Amino acid sequence: MKLIIAVVQDQDSNRLSKALVDNNFRATKLASTGGFLKSGNTTFMIGTEDIRVDRALQIIKDNCRSREQLVSPVSPMGGNADSYVPYPVEVEVGGATVFVLPIEQYLQF
Repeated sequence: MKLIIAVVQDQDSNRLSKALVDNNFRATKLASTGGFLKSGNTTFMIGTEDIRVDRALQIIKDNCRSREQLVSPVSPMGGNADSYVPYPVEVEVGGATVFVLPIEQYLQF
């Protein structure tokens, strides 16, 4: 048994949720916030048998894509302003960050 924890961008959340249900995966969705851009994410917790892990990972990969986003930098306060860029910069966001963990015991009450 494995626990898959997938952190995805909110824009991909509904599509991934539907794909998981269509493929008979149960998942718990949690609202989360990214540390880098302080933007909304969704964290999926998916419990599955070892033989279905590759299928779950493929579903995540197929439904979560990266994209470019403009980000306005925060001005430095009391720090070195030499490296400060005063205009928005484009960064790559999205995709999925996935952890696969072994599970010793699974109980459902």
